[in-house]
Amino acid sequence: MTAPAPKAAFGDYLELTKPRLSALSVITALVGYATGRPPFLIGELVAVVVGTSLAAAGVAALNQWMEHDTDAQMRRTADRPIPTGKVPTGSAFVLGWLMCAAALGLIFVKVNGLAAFFTLATIISYLGWYTPAKRWSRWSTEIGALAGAFPPLIGWAAAEGRISALGWILFGVLFFWQMPHFMAIAWTYRKDYATVHFPMLPVRDESGSKVAAWSFANTLALFVVSLLPTFLGLATVWYLAAAALSGAWFVYRAAVFLRPAGRDQAARKLFFASIIYLPIALGALVADRVIFF
Repeated sequence: MTAPAPKAAFGDYLELTKPRLSALSVITALVGYATGRPPFLIGELVAVVVGTSLAAAGVAALNQWMEHDTDAQMRRTADRPIPTGKVPTGSAFVLGWLMCAAALGLIFVKVNGLAAFFTLATIISYLGWYTPAKRWSRWSTEIGALAGAFPPLIGWAAAEGRISALGWILFGVLFFWQMPHFMAIAWTYRKDYATVHFPMLPVRDESGSKVAAWSFANTLALFVVSLLPTFLGLATVWYLAAAALSGAWFVYRAAVFLRPAGRDQAARKLFFASIIYLPIALGALVADRVIFF
Protein backbone atom coordinates (compact mmCIF):
# COMPACT_ATOMS: atom_id res chain seq x y z
CA MET A 1 0.00 0.00 0.00
CA THR A 2 1.44 3.38 -1.00
CA ALA A 3 1.80 5.88 1.81
CA PRO A 4 -0.12 9.12 1.26
CA ALA A 5 1.95 12.12 0.23
CA PRO A 6 2.76 14.49 3.09
CA LYS A 7 0.45 17.47 3.30
CA ALA A 8 1.93 20.75 2.10
CA ALA A 9 2.36 23.54 4.61
CA PHE A 10 2.82 27.24 3.93
CA GLY A 11 6.56 26.78 4.44
CA ASP A 12 6.69 24.26 1.60
CA TYR A 13 5.15 26.71 -0.85
CA LEU A 14 7.47 29.42 0.46
CA GLU A 15 10.45 27.13 -0.16
CA LEU A 16 9.16 26.56 -3.69
CA THR A 17 9.83 30.25 -4.37
CA LYS A 18 13.50 30.00 -3.30
CA PRO A 19 13.15 33.05 -1.04
CA ARG A 20 16.89 33.76 -0.61
CA LEU A 21 17.63 33.64 -4.33
CA SER A 22 14.45 35.59 -5.09
CA ALA A 23 15.44 38.21 -2.53
CA LEU A 24 18.68 38.79 -4.44
CA SER A 25 16.69 39.64 -7.57
CA VAL A 26 14.51 42.07 -5.64
CA ILE A 27 17.49 43.73 -3.95
CA THR A 28 19.40 44.18 -7.21
CA ALA A 29 16.28 45.61 -8.86
CA LEU A 30 16.06 48.10 -5.98
CA VAL A 31 19.74 48.93 -6.43
CA GLY A 32 19.03 49.74 -10.07
CA TYR A 33 16.05 51.85 -9.04
CA ALA A 34 17.87 53.74 -6.29
CA THR A 35 21.00 54.48 -8.33
CA GLY A 36 18.76 55.91 -11.06
CA ARG A 37 17.66 58.49 -8.45
CA PRO A 38 14.02 58.86 -9.56
CA PRO A 39 11.50 61.19 -7.92
CA PHE A 40 10.16 59.45 -4.82
CA LEU A 41 6.89 57.83 -5.86
CA ILE A 42 5.75 55.33 -3.26
CA GLY A 43 3.31 53.58 -5.61
CA GLU A 44 5.98 53.02 -8.24
CA LEU A 45 8.48 51.78 -5.64
CA VAL A 46 5.97 49.30 -4.22
CA ALA A 47 5.14 48.07 -7.73
CA VAL A 48 8.85 47.46 -8.44
CA VAL A 49 9.29 45.52 -5.19
CA VAL A 50 6.09 43.48 -5.44
CA GLY A 51 6.41 42.90 -9.19
CA THR A 52 10.02 41.76 -9.02
CA SER A 53 9.22 39.57 -6.01
CA LEU A 54 6.38 37.87 -7.88
CA ALA A 55 8.50 37.36 -11.02
CA ALA A 56 11.42 35.89 -9.05
CA ALA A 57 9.13 33.64 -7.02
CA GLY A 58 7.24 32.47 -10.10
CA VAL A 59 10.44 31.69 -11.98
CA ALA A 60 11.77 29.74 -8.99
CA ALA A 61 8.58 27.67 -8.73
CA LEU A 62 8.57 26.89 -12.46
CA ASN A 63 12.28 26.07 -12.38
CA GLN A 64 11.64 23.48 -9.68
CA TRP A 65 8.68 22.14 -11.65
CA MET A 66 10.91 21.72 -14.72
CA GLU A 67 13.73 20.10 -12.75
CA HIS A 68 11.90 17.99 -10.21
CA ASP A 69 13.24 14.79 -11.78
CA THR A 70 16.89 15.79 -11.48
CA ASP A 71 16.31 17.47 -8.11
CA ALA A 72 15.14 14.11 -6.76
CA GLN A 73 18.48 12.52 -7.71
CA MET A 74 20.80 15.08 -6.12
CA ARG A 75 21.55 15.11 -2.41
CA ARG A 76 21.46 18.91 -2.09
CA THR A 77 18.00 19.20 -3.73
CA ALA A 78 16.26 15.91 -2.91
CA ASP A 79 14.40 17.46 0.02
CA ARG A 80 12.78 20.22 -2.05
CA PRO A 81 8.95 20.39 -1.94
CA ILE A 82 8.24 18.67 -5.27
CA PRO A 83 10.66 15.68 -5.00
CA THR A 84 9.41 14.97 -1.47
CA GLY A 85 5.81 15.02 -2.70
CA LYS A 86 4.78 17.88 -0.43
CA VAL A 87 3.81 20.12 -3.36
CA PRO A 88 2.15 18.51 -6.43
CA THR A 89 3.72 19.32 -9.79
CA GLY A 90 0.44 20.76 -11.05
CA SER A 91 0.21 23.16 -8.15
CA ALA A 92 3.76 24.36 -8.72
CA PHE A 93 3.06 24.88 -12.43
CA VAL A 94 -0.14 26.89 -11.89
CA LEU A 95 1.25 28.93 -9.01
CA GLY A 96 4.45 29.73 -10.91
CA TRP A 97 2.68 31.00 -14.01
CA LEU A 98 0.12 32.96 -12.00
CA MET A 99 2.92 34.80 -10.18
CA CYS A 100 4.79 35.51 -13.42
CA ALA A 101 1.64 36.82 -15.12
CA ALA A 102 0.77 38.97 -12.11
CA ALA A 103 4.31 40.39 -12.08
CA LEU A 104 4.20 41.35 -15.74
CA GLY A 105 0.76 42.93 -15.44
CA LEU A 106 1.64 44.91 -12.32
CA ILE A 107 4.93 46.28 -13.67
CA PHE A 108 3.44 47.11 -17.08
CA VAL A 109 0.47 48.99 -15.60
CA LYS A 110 2.07 50.63 -12.56
CA VAL A 111 5.66 51.19 -13.77
CA ASN A 112 6.34 51.25 -17.52
CA GLY A 113 6.66 49.07 -20.59
CA LEU A 114 10.47 48.95 -20.58
CA ALA A 115 10.57 47.63 -17.02
CA ALA A 116 7.95 45.03 -18.01
CA PHE A 117 10.10 44.08 -21.01
CA PHE A 118 13.12 43.34 -18.81
CA THR A 119 10.87 41.41 -16.43
CA LEU A 120 9.71 39.30 -19.36
CA ALA A 121 13.33 38.92 -20.53
CA THR A 122 14.24 37.58 -17.08
CA ILE A 123 11.41 35.04 -17.14
CA ILE A 124 12.06 33.85 -20.70
CA SER A 125 15.85 33.67 -20.44
CA TYR A 126 15.72 31.76 -17.17
CA LEU A 127 12.95 29.29 -18.00
CA GLY A 128 13.24 29.09 -21.77
CA TRP A 129 17.01 29.13 -22.09
CA TYR A 130 18.96 28.59 -18.86
CA THR A 131 16.93 25.78 -17.26
CA PRO A 132 16.87 23.58 -20.41
CA ALA A 133 20.53 24.41 -21.15
CA LYS A 134 21.64 22.86 -17.86
CA ARG A 135 20.88 19.45 -19.39
CA TRP A 136 22.82 19.90 -22.65
CA SER A 137 25.20 22.86 -22.62
CA ARG A 138 28.60 23.50 -21.06
CA TRP A 139 27.64 27.20 -21.17
CA SER A 140 24.60 26.91 -18.94
CA THR A 141 26.23 28.89 -16.11
CA GLU A 142 26.96 31.79 -18.44
CA ILE A 143 23.39 31.68 -19.75
CA GLY A 144 22.10 31.70 -16.18
CA ALA A 145 24.33 34.68 -15.36
CA LEU A 146 22.76 36.56 -18.26
CA ALA A 147 19.27 35.87 -16.88
CA GLY A 148 20.38 36.82 -13.39
CA ALA A 149 21.78 40.18 -14.54
CA PHE A 150 18.43 41.51 -15.81
CA PRO A 151 16.81 42.55 -12.46
CA PRO A 152 18.95 45.73 -12.05
CA LEU A 153 17.70 46.78 -15.49
CA ILE A 154 14.11 46.36 -14.28
CA GLY A 155 14.82 48.86 -11.52
CA TRP A 156 16.80 51.21 -13.75
CA ALA A 157 14.07 51.20 -16.41
CA ALA A 158 11.54 52.00 -13.68
CA ALA A 159 13.65 54.93 -12.50
CA GLU A 160 14.67 56.46 -15.83
CA GLY A 161 12.36 55.01 -18.46
CA ARG A 162 15.49 54.09 -20.45
CA ILE A 163 18.80 52.32 -19.84
CA SER A 164 21.79 54.64 -19.68
CA ALA A 165 25.47 53.81 -19.06
CA LEU A 166 25.27 53.14 -15.33
CA GLY A 167 22.37 50.75 -15.83
CA TRP A 168 24.44 48.66 -18.24
CA ILE A 169 27.39 48.80 -15.83
CA LEU A 170 25.14 47.30 -13.13
CA PHE A 171 24.14 44.61 -15.62
CA GLY A 172 27.85 43.87 -16.17
CA VAL A 173 28.62 43.79 -12.45
CA LEU A 174 25.85 41.25 -11.81
CA PHE A 175 26.84 39.15 -14.82
CA PHE A 176 30.53 38.89 -13.95
CA TRP A 177 29.86 38.47 -10.22
CA GLN A 178 27.72 35.41 -10.83
CA MET A 179 30.52 33.53 -12.60
CA PRO A 180 32.90 33.02 -9.64
CA HIS A 181 29.90 32.77 -7.30
CA PHE A 182 28.24 29.91 -9.17
CA MET A 183 31.49 28.26 -10.29
CA ALA A 184 32.44 27.95 -6.62
CA ILE A 185 29.06 26.37 -5.85
CA ALA A 186 29.20 24.05 -8.86
CA TRP A 187 32.73 22.91 -8.00
CA THR A 188 31.69 22.16 -4.42
CA TYR A 189 28.68 20.12 -5.61
CA ARG A 190 30.20 18.74 -8.81
CA LYS A 191 29.48 15.13 -7.83
CA ASP A 192 25.78 15.92 -7.48
CA TYR A 193 25.71 17.54 -10.92
CA ALA A 194 27.64 14.62 -12.40
CA THR A 195 24.98 12.25 -11.02
CA VAL A 196 22.34 13.84 -13.27
CA HIS A 197 24.78 14.30 -16.18
CA PHE A 198 24.70 18.10 -16.27
CA PRO A 199 27.57 18.93 -18.67
CA MET A 200 28.66 22.12 -16.92
CA LEU A 201 32.34 23.03 -16.76
CA PRO A 202 32.96 21.84 -13.16
CA VAL A 203 31.69 18.38 -14.16
CA ARG A 204 33.75 18.20 -17.36
CA ASP A 205 36.93 19.65 -15.85
CA GLU A 206 37.98 17.02 -13.33
CA SER A 207 41.14 18.84 -12.23
CA GLY A 208 39.34 22.14 -11.67
CA SER A 209 42.07 24.15 -13.41
CA LYS A 210 39.73 25.50 -16.10
CA VAL A 211 37.02 26.21 -13.55
CA ALA A 212 39.46 28.21 -11.44
CA ALA A 213 40.92 30.05 -14.45
CA TRP A 214 37.45 31.01 -15.71
CA SER A 215 36.43 32.17 -12.24
CA PHE A 216 39.59 34.28 -11.99
CA ALA A 217 39.09 35.83 -15.45
CA ASN A 218 35.52 36.84 -14.64
CA THR A 219 36.52 38.22 -11.25
CA LEU A 220 39.13 40.39 -12.96
CA ALA A 221 36.48 41.56 -15.44
CA LEU A 222 34.17 42.34 -12.52
CA PHE A 223 36.93 44.39 -10.86
CA VAL A 224 37.41 46.50 -14.00
CA VAL A 225 33.70 47.01 -14.69
CA SER A 226 32.99 47.90 -11.05
CA LEU A 227 35.41 50.86 -11.26
CA LEU A 228 33.82 52.35 -14.37
CA PRO A 229 31.19 54.48 -12.57
CA THR A 230 33.87 56.75 -11.12
CA PHE A 231 35.97 56.90 -14.27
CA LEU A 232 32.87 57.82 -16.30
CA GLY A 233 31.92 60.55 -13.84
CA LEU A 234 28.90 58.65 -12.51
CA ALA A 235 30.19 58.15 -8.94
CA THR A 236 32.74 59.73 -6.62
CA VAL A 237 36.10 58.58 -5.28
CA TRP A 238 34.34 57.31 -2.15
CA TYR A 239 32.65 54.63 -4.18
CA LEU A 240 35.90 53.98 -6.06
CA ALA A 241 37.71 53.25 -2.80
CA ALA A 242 35.04 50.81 -1.60
CA ALA A 243 34.81 49.02 -4.96
CA ALA A 244 38.59 48.82 -5.38
CA LEU A 245 39.29 47.44 -1.90
CA SER A 246 36.46 44.88 -1.87
CA GLY A 247 37.17 43.97 -5.48
CA ALA A 248 40.88 43.42 -4.84
CA TRP A 249 40.02 41.08 -1.97
CA PHE A 250 37.60 39.17 -4.20
CA VAL A 251 40.29 38.86 -6.89
CA TYR A 252 42.68 37.51 -4.25
CA ARG A 253 40.22 34.79 -3.24
CA ALA A 254 39.78 33.85 -6.92
CA ALA A 255 43.58 33.72 -7.28
CA VAL A 256 43.83 31.29 -4.35
CA PHE A 257 41.26 29.10 -6.12
CA LEU A 258 43.81 28.73 -8.96
CA ARG A 259 46.11 26.64 -6.78
CA PRO A 260 45.55 22.88 -7.15
CA ALA A 261 46.31 22.25 -3.48
CA GLY A 262 43.32 22.92 -1.24
CA ARG A 263 41.01 23.77 -4.14
CA ASP A 264 37.88 22.48 -2.41
CA GLN A 265 38.45 24.72 0.59
CA ALA A 266 39.37 27.64 -1.68
CA ALA A 267 36.07 27.20 -3.55
CA ARG A 268 34.11 27.54 -0.33
CA LYS A 269 36.08 30.65 0.65
CA LEU A 270 35.52 32.12 -2.81
CA PHE A 271 31.80 31.52 -2.43
CA PHE A 272 31.69 33.32 0.92
CA ALA A 273 33.81 36.13 -0.52
CA SER A 274 31.23 36.57 -3.28
CA ILE A 275 28.46 36.78 -0.69
CA ILE A 276 30.33 39.51 1.21
CA TYR A 277 31.55 41.44 -1.82
CA LEU A 278 28.22 42.13 -3.53
CA PRO A 279 26.44 44.05 -0.74
CA ILE A 280 29.60 46.08 -0.11
CA ALA A 281 29.99 47.11 -3.76
CA LEU A 282 26.31 47.72 -4.46
CA GLY A 283 25.67 49.36 -1.11
CA ALA A 284 28.60 51.72 -1.68
CA LEU A 285 27.26 52.65 -5.10
CA VAL A 286 23.77 53.40 -3.81
CA ALA A 287 25.12 55.42 -0.88
CA ASP A 288 27.48 57.32 -3.16
CA ARG A 289 24.78 58.19 -5.68
CA VAL A 290 22.24 59.20 -3.05
CA ILE A 291 24.51 61.02 -0.58
CA PHE A 292 27.66 62.24 -2.30
CA PHE A 293 26.97 62.48 -6.02
